[in-house]
Amino acid sequence: MKDGETCKFIGFLTKGCIRHFHIVDGNEITCDISFEGTFVTEFTSFSTGSKGTTALQALENSELLLIDKEKLTELYQLNPKFEQLGRRMAERAAIRNSEIVMSLASDKPEKRYANLIKERPEIFQRVQQKYIANILGIKPESLSRIRKRVLTNLKS
Repeated sequence: MKDGETCKFIGFLTKGCIRHFHIVDGNEITCDISFEGTFVTEFTSFSTGSKGTTALQALENSELLLIDKEKLTELYQLNPKFEQLGRRMAERAAIRNSEIVMSLASDKPEKRYANLIKERPEIFQRVQQKYIANILGIKPESLSRIRKRVLTNLKS
């Protein structure tokens, strides 16, 4: 999905890796990375029908199970279990967004990096360093210095 398009689907990522990013002053800013077993969409656009502010890009060969909004609405009407699933998807997205915002607002880059190592170690094998730096809210050139400091602290 491209920035500025209306998102009309929710996908469940069964294989691969999806980057979520937006464009600020012509620069792509990665805000999150999704791996297998997660739902992928631009929730604000999907929910409201507005133009999306986040673009999605596969960083690896990826497979998604997609459902469009119209079909999902039909499923919600057919069975309350599907509505519960939809609520859980939205809750997970809200929690993830909240965690990202809180971490960027209150944690130092070294702590964000250490948390990323602990919580999502696969990201370091599968995602380019420039995208990891974006997620951490730092410049790519700062990432190697922080990595060295954090790894030194973890060893001691």
